[in-house]
Amino acid sequence: MAQIREIKKRITAVKTIARITKTMQMIATAKFTSALQRAESSKPYAACIDDMVRQAASAADEYESRLISGPDQKVGKELVLAICSDRGLCGAYNGNVLRTALNHLRSLKEEGVDYDLEVAGKKGVGFFKFQRVEVSRRHDIGDKPSYEAVGEIASEYIDRYLAGEYDAIRIVSMRFVSSSRQVPEIKQLLPMTHEPTGDAEGESAGTRPVYDFIPSARELLDELLPLTVKTALLQAFNEAAVSEQIMRMVAMKAATENAKDFGSTLRRLFNRARQGQITTELTEIVSGAAALE
Repeated sequence: MAQIREIKKRITAVKTIARITKTMQMIATAKFTSALQRAESSKPYAACIDDMVRQAASAADEYESRLISGPDQKVGKELVLAICSDRGLCGAYNGNVLRTALNHLRSLKEEGVDYDLEVAGKKGVGFFKFQRVEVSRRHDIGDKPSYEAVGEIASEYIDRYLAGEYDAIRIVSMRFVSSSRQVPEIKQLLPMTHEPTGDAEGESAGTRPVYDFIPSARELLDELLPLTVKTALLQAFNEAAVSEQIMRMVAMKAATENAKDFGSTLRRLFNRARQGQITTELTEIVSGAAALE
C-alpha cells in the first residue's frame, strides 16, 4: 500500500513538472519569435551601414583610423566581453559560450597577454566566480537589447580603445545560424577585422556606381566607423538573445516529452502494483473462505 501511495505522489509531481515545462516552452517560443524579428530587422540596417562605409572608404584615399589599423603601440592587454543569459534552463547555451570564453582567456594567459573580463548575464558572473576568474564589470542588458544601452557600452569601448588601454576588444557570444544550429564564436570588435574597401558582394569593380560624398568621405568615415561598431555589438546581443530563447524552447520541449514518458512509466508501475494488491486481497479472501468450510 505504501508503494502505491509513493507512486501516486510521483505521478502528481511529474504532471506538475510537465505543466511547468510546457508553459516555459510556450513563453520561450513567444520570446524567440520576438527576438528573431528584432535580429532579422537589424540585419538590413547593419548591411546598409557596412556598404556605406565601404563606399566612403573607396573614395577616401589613404584614409587611416585606429579603429581599423589598430593601436599605434601595443600595451599587451585585451578586453573580453562574454554574452550569456540571466536565467538557466536553456540547454547548452551558457555552457558553450562560457567554455569558449574560458578557453580564450587561458590562451591569452599562455601567450602572456593580460586581459579585462566583462560579462553580460548573471550566469556568466556565477560561472567565472566559481572558476576564480575576476570579472571587472557586469552589464545588465536583459532579453530585449536596446540600441541606447548597447550604444553606451560600444561608445565606452571605443573611447577606452582609442585611449590606448587595450590592443583589441573581443566578444564571446552565440551566433544564430538557423533554428537548428547556433554556434559559439569569438568576434573581434576592435580593431575592425576587415578594412572596408573593395567591392560589395555580387558586384564587380566595373559595374559599381560612383558616388559624390557631401560632406567628404573622410568626414563620413569618422562618423560611420563608430556607428558600425555599435551596430556590430547590437547585432551580437540580438543574435545571442535569439539563440538563448530557441535553445530554451528546445530544452523545455524535451523536458516536457521526458516528463510525459516518465509519467507513462509510472502509471504502468502503479497499475501493476494495484493489480498485485488486488490479487493478494482476492487470495486472502479465498483462503479465508476455504478455511471456514
